[in-house]
Parts: sequence; structure tokens; C-alpha cells
Amino acid sequence: MRLTFYTDYALRLLIYLALVDEEAGRRPTIAEVASYYGISRNHLTKVAHHLGRSGHIITLRGKGGGLRLGRPPEAIGLGELIRATEPDFAFLPCLAPVSEFCRIQSACGLIAPIQEAARAFFAVLDHYTLADVIKAKDRLRHLLASPAPPVPAHRAARQRTRGGAAEGEAGSKTAPARSAPPKPSRNKPRVERAHG
Repeated sequence: MRLTFYTDYALRLLIYLALVDEEAGRRPTIAEVASYYGISRNHLTKVAHHLGRSGHIITLRGKGGGLRLGRPPEAIGLGELIRATEPDFAFLPCLAPVSEFCRIQSACGLIAPIQEAARAFFAVLDHYTLADVIKAKDRLRHLLASPAPPVPAHRAARQRTRGGAAEGEAGSKTAPARSAPPKPSRNKPRVERAHG
């Protein structure tokens, strides 16, 4: 099981906002948060829009605009947030809202334990809030105040191919296309022999 990048970005954005929200008048922007974490600004914009519509954050436009939490950290439950960002959360394709056909589904003994495990997963998350995640506020704020870590080369390359800006490319929308090197031929080179 793995949470999507969408949920990961939502959690990172909320953590960031929870740590700077208390500072007087400071409202981070999507570009600032994306740059700090080294993540795609385009993807983070979609996440911020979703979190704004759900009331988790408030987005303010214009001069002095930016982002802030829509509720106190104690009122943002992790289980509720992950349910909102993972609407078709299913451990198996046959458990998805629009399930795939499985020939053995009507007699399968795997469905009940998987559903029980999913309930247990969310039961644990339901006991935690954003406030629990940011308990180490001083340490987290120290990390936020430090320069953004360099984006590892493999992530920078992945961001370029997905249309996000890698470190040093904050203003670019897309990176130039790169052609792949030619694949080596599996055929042996043809050697002509002289007859004679």
C-alpha cells in the first residue's frame, strides 16, 4: 500500500502552513512551498485548490495574498484528510468504487481481511491530527528556516519530464525535450567476406 503524491503534497502543504500560520501576517505562496520542498508547482496548485474547496486551507489572492490554514491544526484529522485526498482508496482493484471484474470475487476469502485491514489503517489515523504531526515545532521551524535542500538529481530529472520546475528552474514551465540516445542494435554487424 502506498499513498499517492497528491496526499503526500497535501500533507506537506498543511505542515508548512501550520508552522508559519502563527507568524504575524506571513502567508506563504504555492511557489514558495513548492520551491522549498522541491516539488512540482503545478501539482501543488491542484492540491491547494482541492484543500481550499474542502476548507482545510484558505487561499487569498492579490497583494498580500497567499495561503493559510482554514482550521486549527487540532481540527484537521489525518484520517479525514487522507480519505478526502484518496477518494478511491482501495487495496485491491475489486474493492475500488468502480471495481474490476474478478471471476472469483463472489467466493473470495481475501476481501474480508483486506477490508478489515483498511478499517484498522484508518482507525489509527483517526486518532491523530495535524497538531500531532507538528509536535516538534521548534525543530521543524528550524528546518523551514534553513535553505531549501538541493533536489536530488533523480527527482530533478523526474520533475523536468513531468513539466515541473527543478531547482534553478523556478520560472520555467517545461524543460526542453531531450532525445533518447539510440539503442544499440542486437544484430551482429554484417561482415562481408572476399571470395577468392
